[in-house]
Amino acid sequence: MFIKAEHIYLRALEPTDLELLYAYENDRTIWKASNTITPFSKDILEQYLSCSHQDIYTNKQLRLMICLCKNHQPIGTIDLFDFDPLHSRIGVGVLIFEEFRKQGFAFESIELIKDYTKNTLMLHQLFCNISATNTDSLSLFEKCGFTLIGSKKQWNRLSSKEFEDECMYQLIL
Repeated sequence: MFIKAEHIYLRALEPTDLELLYAYENDRTIWKASNTITPFSKDILEQYLSCSHQDIYTNKQLRLMICLCKNHQPIGTIDLFDFDPLHSRIGVGVLIFEEFRKQGFAFESIELIKDYTKNTLMLHQLFCNISATNTDSLSLFEKCGFTLIGSKKQWNRLSSKEFEDECMYQLIL
């Protein structure tokens, strides 16, 4: 176990996670949140897994599996991205698989990552960008202490004529 809380723990990616990553990376219902518009092949994901052990200073990102303590079942991922060591900041995003949502696991995961980024990586701040219509995520990050610092107007395209705002959040650790 990498980092542990009461109900969940965070661990490094394993080769056995390939099928799970393949399923959710190719789930079009979550592409909007991850700014994805094309599917991932198993080959590409295998390459990603083979490099996932590299240092965060090399990759500028880190993905961790969120697992239940009681049975070690993976229930989601938490991502650190756009690592900027000069300015001591990193982005954070969390995905809890649908059947495990609204049980406090995302909150617990973010609290663990806040401690890790502050006390292990010795970073100064976390940030995230959330669709203005994603009220569950907006509430989650606010509950975790993040502050709304701005809004990008009509930032993300929904259709040929529709756009939506994106909210920018920040947490000083």
